[in-house]
Amino acid sequence: MRVVLDANVVVSALLSRFGAPAALIRLWLGGEFDFVASERLLAEIERTLASPKIRKRIAGADAEIFLALVRGTAERVPDADEPPVRSADPDDDYLLALAARERIPIISGDAHLLALRERVPVLSPREFLEQLEQD
Repeated sequence: MRVVLDANVVVSALLSRFGAPAALIRLWLGGEFDFVASERLLAEIERTLASPKIRKRIAGADAEIFLALVRGTAERVPDADEPPVRSADPDDDYLLALAARERIPIISGDAHLLALRERVPVLSPREFLEQLEQD
């Protein structure tokens, strides 16, 4: 199975080793699913990890090692152009476009994206983890 992991899921996994985001990263690294990422998504992860708020909780060296792991392991695809629907947060539209082009779900904790779940495949980290555990 291929999915787009939103940056908030990836960063949350580093902030806490417990919980659904961390479990999903472990499953991804264990080969249970493929994480599809574009350059824009990777840049968002990098920007978030470099923010002062996050750097207070995650050492810079750890963030860089993890980012290199993500860049080297995720399935890299080109950025997509137009989303099939628009989010209330325009910064999320690139994820909608990427997931639509690749025909895969988005895994996110973002309320703006989760609000679109009736129109596009969006799952919370917990929902996706439960789905993987059932398969």
